[in-house]
Amino acid sequence: MNLSKVDLNLFIVFDAIYTEANLTRAGQIVGITQPAVSNALARLRETFNDPLFVRTAQGMVPTPMAQNIITPVRHALQLLRVSVQESRSFNPDQATKTYRISMTDLTEAVILPHLASRIRRLAANINIDSFLTKRRETTKELAAGRLDFAIDAPLNTDTQVRHVKLFEDRYVCVMRRDHPLTAKTKITLDDYLSQSHIHISSRRNGLGHVDLSLGKIGLQRRVVLRSQHYQMAPLVLESTDMVMTVPERFARRHQLHYSELPIDDVPPIETHLFWHESTDQDPANRWMREQIIELSQQLERKIMREREAAATE
Repeated sequence: MNLSKVDLNLFIVFDAIYTEANLTRAGQIVGITQPAVSNALARLRETFNDPLFVRTAQGMVPTPMAQNIITPVRHALQLLRVSVQESRSFNPDQATKTYRISMTDLTEAVILPHLASRIRRLAANINIDSFLTKRRETTKELAAGRLDFAIDAPLNTDTQVRHVKLFEDRYVCVMRRDHPLTAKTKITLDDYLSQSHIHISSRRNGLGHVDLSLGKIGLQRRVVLRSQHYQMAPLVLESTDMVMTVPERFARRHQLHYSELPIDDVPPIETHLFWHESTDQDPANRWMREQIIELSQQLERKIMREREAAATE
């Protein structure tokens, strides 16, 4: 029997006939007419090549075939009912699930420690897999269910993908704490351009936001080291006079000395949370979205307080 060609509603009718031993009452339970029940029974008989029920004075009596399959059919229907019910609600205390999130190593450093701690406290059996998916593949991976979320810059404009802004950051220039420039309260554009720079990008080549802003005024910085990972950079900064332009959160996270950029029109960095439209109403997806959004709001408030405190010193 090819189950892909069988209407699962037929098994609901089968269960009703078995329970009621009457086609009319079975139809009332299922919500269909008696002729429709008769039609469903005819299709079931063809599928199983068996009468399944025999009409008698006592009602519709199940055949041995019907008696053999009623228990697994009822178990299967109950499993489907439970699955449908669970899809409409989500209990993090009882949930066993792995969320797959695409993010860069910088985003991991900012969000993942706090998120992991929060999830372990609220839902001990929920796991998180973090890995980086190429931007051009994000929509496909979200649609296929191989990825639950992506946390990235707002570059994905596919209409299938929903997104919300998590937080915004600004670029600063970081250096080791005994760097010659740390003696200055504020660095000038000449100071900035005279340095050897580290540039972080997942691409093999191409310009960053700072380079584009400098290019507009006919200037260029000297990039001597290019890498795809932020987390290695503090190790290089500690032993050299190089500088690096990074989001302020990164500088604070690693307790690096930093100065404001001497460039006016470098746009702020936005970080967005992305998910596929098919999971928009899914309770499990919505619950994790709420955790990430609330956590990001807390981190945003924290950095604003730190900025205000630093401004008053």
